[in-house]
Amino acid sequence: MKKHLATIFFLCLLMSCQTESKLTFEPTQLLGENCNGCPKIEINIPNALDDSPVAETINIALQEEIISILSFNDDETIDSVDKALQSFTASYKELKAKFPDEVQWEAEIDGTVVYEDENILTLMLNSYSFTGGAHGYASTSYLNFDKRKGTELENSELFDDLEGFEDFAETKFRLQEKIPKHKNINATGFMFDGDSFHLSNSIGYTKDGLKLIYNQYEVASYADGPIVLTLPYGEINTYLKRKVKH
Repeated sequence: MKKHLATIFFLCLLMSCQTESKLTFEPTQLLGENCNGCPKIEINIPNALDDSPVAETINIALQEEIISILSFNDDETIDSVDKALQSFTASYKELKAKFPDEVQWEAEIDGTVVYEDENILTLMLNSYSFTGGAHGYASTSYLNFDKRKGTELENSELFDDLEGFEDFAETKFRLQEKIPKHKNINATGFMFDGDSFHLSNSIGYTKDGLKLIYNQYEVASYADGPIVLTLPYGEINTYLKRKVKH
């Protein structure tokens, strides 16, 4: 009986520790002005509630990403999400006044926590914007955070062996996209700069493995859509600075 109680206690303690290591978020929605002459703006992001350095870093990073996506006028100093919404709206209204037939602009941003363990937290940010032209632009970006240090991580900081990982990723990319090993990386129609493979701008931890997303126009045409390469942790832990249990 004592053995069973000890086992139950240990399992409860383990579950409690795992729960405590998770950050707390609340969904936050931001909307643009609701009027006939206004652009459509909808932002849905998680807001970190914990009183910790990493929570503060996450919220600041999200704010900066939203400002970057919505800022349309380079002449303005925009240092808050509210100002970014106002700038996007003002730019549309100004254009609409000159060209009454201008199609309504749109901006949609959705943020989600897609991975978290005791060391790493990753947010995925999907965005879509339309500011005239033949079509809008959709993109996915990852924000990776070191929970212990409370910092946002650059892509290069994810790896112990960046060069080795890039070589491995190229091998997997060629297999997935059916590009012969000894052919130019652009032999089948891709558009890598300098005819050399490079990692995507968007790299993030997910439950399925480390995911590389090449957004539209990054290495292929708009019509090709995003190119996604998922690498299981069991195959890449040797290259990662922060290993993942699998």
